[in-house]
Amino acid sequence: MSEKMYYWGEEKEPVDPDETFIEFSAKPVQPLRAEAEMLTAAVTPAVSSVPGGSESAAATDDSEEERGGWGNKLDFLFSCISVSVGLGNVWRFPYLCYKNGGGAFLVTYGIAMIFCGIPIFFQEVAVGQYLGAGGMTLVGQLCPILQGVGYATMTIVFFLDIYYCIIIAWTIFYLIATFVRLPGLPWENCDNWWNSPNCFTRGMNVSIVHNHTNHTITPVEEYWEKRVLQITDGIDDVGGIQWELFGCLILGWGLVYLIIWRGLHASGKIIWFTALFPYAVLFVLLLRSVTLDGAGDGLLYYITPRWEELLGPGPWIDGATQIFFAYSIGTGALPALGSYNKFHHNCYKDALITCVVNTMTCLLAGVVSFSILGHIALEQGTEVSDVVKSGPGLVFLTYPEVVLKLPGAPAWAAIFFSMLVILGIDSEFCIVESFVTGMVDNWPEVLRPHRRKFTFGMCVVMMALGIPMITHIICYIKDITFLGGGRLMWVLLFPKTIAISWRFGAQEIYRLV
Repeated sequence: MSEKMYYWGEEKEPVDPDETFIEFSAKPVQPLRAEAEMLTAAVTPAVSSVPGGSESAAATDDSEEERGGWGNKLDFLFSCISVSVGLGNVWRFPYLCYKNGGGAFLVTYGIAMIFCGIPIFFQEVAVGQYLGAGGMTLVGQLCPILQGVGYATMTIVFFLDIYYCIIIAWTIFYLIATFVRLPGLPWENCDNWWNSPNCFTRGMNVSIVHNHTNHTITPVEEYWEKRVLQITDGIDDVGGIQWELFGCLILGWGLVYLIIWRGLHASGKIIWFTALFPYAVLFVLLLRSVTLDGAGDGLLYYITPRWEELLGPGPWIDGATQIFFAYSIGTGALPALGSYNKFHHNCYKDALITCVVNTMTCLLAGVVSFSILGHIALEQGTEVSDVVKSGPGLVFLTYPEVVLKLPGAPAWAAIFFSMLVILGIDSEFCIVESFVTGMVDNWPEVLRPHRRKFTFGMCVVMMALGIPMITHIICYIKDITFLGGGRLMWVLLFPKTIAISWRFGAQEIYRLV
């Protein structure tokens, strides 16, 4: 069977009428270059089976402009930093480091970064740039039999977007509450309507007995449970919507939409700000935290290696999992961001810089976190291990408590929660962008002319589906959603990597990029 062959936009007849040529589905580059011919000659038959390949191969510069691209090389770099550096760097890595052997965990983390994180990060960005397509269509173009992996990935990303914005709503709630209660903080005492008789502040001489058992709770804990979440006694008691959180949820989704409504590639310097601002705050917190009394003890817990922990599977699994989550591998965000690059952009340099910055951010956040935990342990007269928490417990219980001990507590609270809001927003709009890009690239004729309306509709739908998570049973359903998505992402990452590295070919990727 004879087919026409396309050399990056130029149509040529095949030399041998019995030979079947490849119709390349990646975006064309004009004008014709010798380098492009070499790249085309290296394409494998895996791409020839792509449905609709001829239309994609014959795409013109007009379609290229219609899809859009980064206006500046640094826009792509900062977008990669935004999507990979998020809340997990602040609240997950420090806890995993302590849990899995302190300094010994850095060995497993480093191995996972070198052999899994950096290669897969570069692979996803490079293939997205090469094909000019988002995450949903990526696997299907390289290995059609695994096209369902792309759909499954976008489904998980859809629910991840819903959950992640709930966390943003919590941080916005704390940030607003910090300004509303100036010159104090709403969690500094037990004189509020949400406090129970069991509430006590540090230093109070109290003895509360309930059913012959001491039962006390700090104002920080009660503010989180009774004021912010307003949790009920059980999952069978749904209660109602926490309307203040609902307002914060609307605000969070509104910010996300305003950033990506024209496409993330058109957001310009907004990406620069959201990527760089958290580092300014983090360095300020670093300078303050390491000067606290007891900070040295906390840092010793953080970096002291416990080599025996490496004999079990836990540190190795957690190290790889943290790499995948921290680098946003498998979410489709990286191919989506890479797809807006110029064809010959040096994405390897950007991938390497992003991975190094991400790891350094994790280490820096660990220093800040354990310096503060060491100070809290000294204040309470306990061991650091007794005050270590993970996830929301670290951010919404430990940090609000420590700012109460700092001079100018409201200012520190405002700085910290501003950083969390920015960290959450910049990761969220990148992940939402990956979902929108994947959908638009999969059905370009239908969705691309109406991208703004589609983006708005998806934000509204995701916000509506997040409403059950701001009811009074949030603490019972949020962990189920998050853990389920994590396990599924692991399952989908392997066939996606196999499709790119084996079916398409690692050597072909090396030649083409």
